[in-house]
Amino acid sequence: MASNVATTPNILPADWRDFLALTKPSVMRLVVFTGLCGMLVAPGGINPVLGFTAILCIALAAGASGALNQWYEADIDALMKRTEKRPLPAGRMDRQSALHFGVGLSFFSVLLMGFATNWFAAVMLAGSILFYVIIYTMWLKPRTPQNIVIGGAAGAFPPLIGWIAATGHVAPLPVLLFLIIFLWTPPHFWALALWVRPDYAAAGIPMLPVVAGERTTRRQIFLYSIPMAAAAIAPWAMGLTGNLYGVTAAVLTAWFLYLAAKVGIRTAVEDDGMKPEKRLFAFSILYLFLLFGILLADHWMMAL
Repeated sequence: MASNVATTPNILPADWRDFLALTKPSVMRLVVFTGLCGMLVAPGGINPVLGFTAILCIALAAGASGALNQWYEADIDALMKRTEKRPLPAGRMDRQSALHFGVGLSFFSVLLMGFATNWFAAVMLAGSILFYVIIYTMWLKPRTPQNIVIGGAAGAFPPLIGWIAATGHVAPLPVLLFLIIFLWTPPHFWALALWVRPDYAAAGIPMLPVVAGERTTRRQIFLYSIPMAAAAIAPWAMGLTGNLYGVTAAVLTAWFLYLAAKVGIRTAVEDDGMKPEKRLFAFSILYLFLLFGILLADHWMMAL
């Protein structure tokens, strides 16, 4: 006798890999590294145990932000090829579990930061989570093509938080580090958006290439790269770093501008089959790692 009970899709039991995927570990690496550099270049140093704890808190907060982002955008992620295999749209986890995981990590990271270092750093950490989840994910991203311009502030907090965790105050150098990442974010993400434009269009996300077209996006990538270049050189020009950082930053930034210019004025595929925007996106990640790595090396050399 056939059953009349309606069936619903079963959600597979999540394992630790699914919870790890919620934290967006590929994004977390850059967040942790820039936060670590901000902390290590701060004057006076920090107890190694407390320093490790502070970086752990930054990592946990980044993971919490990623989890809450995926909880809120589960339906959107299911519409995009780039994200359809994430735990929620793939049916390996229910949304409530993702929400509880993200909220729990958020509270734990902020409280641990406050007790281990100082409450100024904890407040900044809480602000970075709220900015990413509420201001960027819930408000800006679905409403305006300028979402990543303003929302980029969320990813720029780590070096500032790392510095504050070590010192308890703000100074010009960490503000400039914040500004570098803030201005780096639009050309970085718009380069990605150019070659995954169909995904954003299918999901109804008003990214710049979707609402303004490729030509405008390419021009904006180059235009935003110019103030980013100025911000990258500013620590050296203001005497806050040594020549190692200054020269290396100038070379790396000149190459970034060259790639951004190729995106702005060309649409042809390169000889190796890679589009200029894909090349810029790949280099932009390496650029930030190298820039902050050289900043740290420069700091250590000046301390000798």
